[in-house]
Amino acid sequence: MSADLVIRGQKVVLPEKIVPASIHIREGRITSVSPHDDVPGGVELIEAARESVIMPGLVDTHVHINEPGRTNWEGFKTATLAAAAGGVTTLIDMPLNSIPPTTTVPGLHSKLQAARGNCHVDVGFWAGVVPGNTGDRRGLPRRHRRHA
Repeated sequence: MSADLVIRGQKVVLPEKIVPASIHIREGRITSVSPHDDVPGGVELIEAARESVIMPGLVDTHVHINEPGRTNWEGFKTATLAAAAGGVTTLIDMPLNSIPPTTTVPGLHSKLQAARGNCHVDVGFWAGVVPGNTGDRRGLPRRHRRHA
């Protein structure tokens, strides 16, 4: 699969080392990591500054996005913009700080509505287990993620 974009730099973080490399991307997905000089003709090239480090995006699995209900503490827009600025590509929201909390299907729907159009990175949601919500948990999806 040919790339439509190559990002390359002198400090690319790989599982075992940091090396000069080129990252080949097709339709927004990484297709390969190649030697630094491997840049096909006719593709867009982004050259990282020499001192820059290129690394995979981070996932933060414990974030309190307080929207709805306490958006002034932190909402989807501010949380996801801050995450993106720091290299975090995915946030997993904790269930209990918003009003309503995500311990029921209606609570999850309120959360999804608040997130719609306000996410700048991927966001996932934990469902809360609290006394008395056993019946409500059955209706919560096993997996639901709001994409940026």
